[in-house]
Amino acid sequence: MKVALVTGGSRSLGADMAKALAADGWAVAVNFVQAADRASAVVEAIRAAGGTAAPARFDVTDEEAVTAGLDAIARELGPVDLIVNNATGPQPEMPLMEQSWRTYLDQLEFFVKAPLILLKAVLPDWRRRKSGRVINIGSEVAELGNPYFGNYASAKGAMLSMTRSWATELAPEGITVNLVAPGWIPVERHAGATQAQLDWYRERVPLGHFGGPGDVAAMVAFLASDKADFITGQKIAVNGGRTLL
Repeated sequence: MKVALVTGGSRSLGADMAKALAADGWAVAVNFVQAADRASAVVEAIRAAGGTAAPARFDVTDEEAVTAGLDAIARELGPVDLIVNNATGPQPEMPLMEQSWRTYLDQLEFFVKAPLILLKAVLPDWRRRKSGRVINIGSEVAELGNPYFGNYASAKGAMLSMTRSWATELAPEGITVNLVAPGWIPVERHAGATQAQLDWYRERVPLGHFGGPGDVAAMVAFLASDKADFITGQKIAVNGGRTLL
């Protein structure tokens, strides 16, 4: 059984990704830092449905923690074959004059540093086996350039460029790297959104409605499957048509 690591897998999009991968036969390591109860609930839901999963508590931005975390996953489930880089921290919106280099670095920690640490940790094993997959979770904002969000948008843009560079370098070794770019998928962190904000966004979605976490999870499961063996270096938008390239 192949092993998938879903970072930030204890809630929202990550939880749905973990469940979708488990339903497709992956053993899933559900990564978290603080929400132990939520991670346990995801693991139990997967097991109740007949799947295989285990909680994996470690900070993906800490190199030593990543090494220890991957070792623990290998002991319980086996070596990781797929990394889904979904973990994120606070996503503050602020006017440009209130932004600082620190606010940019905070986003880069999750969207560039963490994926780099994780890939470097598993890459020697993947190269020996001539296999491995990375699925980065990006965002439409990298292309749409949302105002007051330069910190987040620039980090997601860097993640996209990184995806393409890694894919080109690693393709000869049988390793694929792709990026899924969701639009606004309302989840718990958006509980404070007003009806006016929801309406504004929905009116600008060509398909005319919001997507759900399951839509993103389905794309992740596809890219993880054998059906995506010949796909690498791609950005696939899951946003109802808001970005068409």
